[in-house]
Amino acid sequence: MKLKTLLAELPFAKVTKPIHKKKVKRISMDSRSTQAGDLFVCIRGVNTDGHRFASQAAANGAVAIIAEQELDVSVPVIRVNDSRRALAQVASKFYHHPTSKLPVIGITGTNGKTTVAYLIDELFSHDHKKTAMIGTIQVKIGNRTLPVKNTTPDALTIQKYFHQMVEEKVEAAIMEVSSHALDQGRVFGCEFDVAVFTNLTRDHLDYHDGFEDYLRAKSLLFAQLGNGYNRKRDKIAVVNNDSVSSGKIIRSTAQPFLTYGIEQQADLMATDIRLQETGTCFIMKTPKGEVAIDSPLMGRFSIYNMLAAAAVGIIFDLPLSLIQHSFENTKGIPGRFESIREGQPFGVVVDYAHTPDSLESVLETISAFCRGSVRVVVGCGGDRDREKRPQMADVAMKYGEQVIFTSDNPRTEDPAQIFHEMTSHLKEGYEVMDDREEAIRCALTSAREGDVVLIAGKGHETFQEINGDRRHFDDREVARRILKGFKEHTR
Repeated sequence: MKLKTLLAELPFAKVTKPIHKKKVKRISMDSRSTQAGDLFVCIRGVNTDGHRFASQAAANGAVAIIAEQELDVSVPVIRVNDSRRALAQVASKFYHHPTSKLPVIGITGTNGKTTVAYLIDELFSHDHKKTAMIGTIQVKIGNRTLPVKNTTPDALTIQKYFHQMVEEKVEAAIMEVSSHALDQGRVFGCEFDVAVFTNLTRDHLDYHDGFEDYLRAKSLLFAQLGNGYNRKRDKIAVVNNDSVSSGKIIRSTAQPFLTYGIEQQADLMATDIRLQETGTCFIMKTPKGEVAIDSPLMGRFSIYNMLAAAAVGIIFDLPLSLIQHSFENTKGIPGRFESIREGQPFGVVVDYAHTPDSLESVLETISAFCRGSVRVVVGCGGDRDREKRPQMADVAMKYGEQVIFTSDNPRTEDPAQIFHEMTSHLKEGYEVMDDREEAIRCALTSAREGDVVLIAGKGHETFQEINGDRRHFDDREVARRILKGFKEHTR
């Protein structure tokens, strides 16, 4: 693509050297992988600044560089006020505005994003549509999966993925949209058809300037939902009406919206709820009528997630019978209330719960069906919101007869400091074990028939991050290995 064509997306950029006849083969953010013909974009990150590597990018063959400051390089420099925003704009143009060519559903909120994304994906799959998904666990395009580092990738990667989806004739794309991504403009240039709001509770306050700023970031998805009333592609918001933040989310968008909930009046509601050890039963009332749901997904939070997904299904005219069938035959979501069974006489649940609210929701569900003692293994991540640490500990102590605090991605922090901040206000009734595998082993060894062991905080994650080193660690693998060892020992 001609560089001049790309720069038409940046009308107020200042160009230092002539650019006519120059063509762009790729867009790059990493000077090490920059090749001849690339347009290099200098991004200021948390740990490094791309401006420092502009000379290396030019030496590697970059045809031009987008930057926020003057640079002493041999190639044209395109000066912009915000290189992240510029990256999103030129990336969308370079890949021919892919989100304008397929339906895109964005999901944001503190808890439930991944589950709602999977449920929506299953709905479309039951309707025989080819789907794609960008989220916490993986990127999926059709049947092909790719690993991810962030819930929402950078703007360049997002546009590249959406371009691949268009090329592979995907019929519906689902994306989890984090508050970081919204605040940093990673989804600029993305045209969403449906925006879903799940809930808002305490999280990421290490990044945001308080709860109101966190809410502001989440609301951006809805403020950016369509710039007009184009009837060719309706833009619709889906909002959890039971969330105290729902009013502000609704006021953020000029588009029509559907609400869902259990307690407050909403367009989609769950009534006659029965929470069971084997799943959930309820009547789902919708604008299309009502239907009985008997799902293997457990807990009140699962009902909210199903209502959110059902709202999206209704927007896309899926029949209630298909929605019912999908919810009743769901495979479940990796690391979300995932049951680990190796023939043991007690329950083991692995869950991603890493906020006080999500941990309490999971423990409330377990307490409702547990016939014995609830045992909790949980920690708090390092280099993240420190104020939630004592709150997490309080929730674990409220429900757990046995509570073991352990490491959960300490990153660059000393685990001892994290444990101190979790437990300094507590007197007794808990254990601290830095070694996460030993903590899991201790809880499983202590469990008796009828008990339930919750291993919380990491869910689907397959690593422990310690001092910048990601070491393989999967709670599910560890639990299964220990439980199988019990079986071998008793033979």
